[in-house]
Amino acid sequence: MTAKPFTLTLPATSANLGPAFDAAALALNLFLKVRARAAREFSIRATGRDASICGQLENHLILNTYREILQSEGKAIPPLALHIDNQIPIGKGCGSSASAVLAGVALANHFGRLRWEASRIIGEAARREHHPDNAAACWTGGLAVARMVGDSEALVAVTRPKGKWPLLLAVPNQSLSTEEARRILPDTYSRADTVNNIQNSMLLLVAFAQSRPELLATALGDRMHQPYRAHLCPLLPAMQLFAGAKEILGVALSGAGPSVLIFLHPKANLKRVREKVAAHLRNHNLPAELIATAIYNHSARKQRK
Repeated sequence: MTAKPFTLTLPATSANLGPAFDAAALALNLFLKVRARAAREFSIRATGRDASICGQLENHLILNTYREILQSEGKAIPPLALHIDNQIPIGKGCGSSASAVLAGVALANHFGRLRWEASRIIGEAARREHHPDNAAACWTGGLAVARMVGDSEALVAVTRPKGKWPLLLAVPNQSLSTEEARRILPDTYSRADTVNNIQNSMLLLVAFAQSRPELLATALGDRMHQPYRAHLCPLLPAMQLFAGAKEILGVALSGAGPSVLIFLHPKANLKRVREKVAAHLRNHNLPAELIATAIYNHSARKQRK
């Protein structure tokens, strides 16, 4: 019996959030939408951002993940016709690979009738993508804290921040591979730097859980990855100079960069702040797309037609 068509909506994510390196991520209201049905052969119709990349059949992350999982589980591999509508910048630190891998896992789970629970779906994506925080936030929404427990199981805790959390995502033209951004990090850290990051991570969790955005100016401080990645991500030092300006609470690299997530005051005038940020970046000769976004507090949407 052929499985019914399947529709999936997955959000972008921003991991690390300053001090919460490799531990926490936020879901954002930019989406990867995938519609799939069984077909005679594999095909993709892609729309939206980076459609030429999303539409390439060869070495496609969604389909490769789908095939590999079904093969490892000893299942048949039904060809799929996909329609992909993408809003997530690819290779810019916004969780594009996590959403693609999760889409492949979810498609394998559906068309292979694997009956995996959420912890296994997240864990399998994290095992392949090496970032349980991104995978967790993408599947659960909200602010997710995650770690692996075993080879393909993830332990996840989620909080859904209340109130308004307006955000600007500054996205440069160039991409940056996570591997390159990780290579420059040191192997060890001082006790002072480690303690500082632990303290700020705890403050950050409280800020979101208790809706206390005023804590972000301090809580986003990081000594573990951003100082080392700043020369690869020039938007970060430029925006750090601007952080603390009226209506801007703080900034952080989005994932491993090079994009930067800008946290705005809940009552900020978005148009005015956007214009100020754009002017500031122009003054530093740093072209960037500024995308207005917000925290996405819902889990991945799955629909069987």
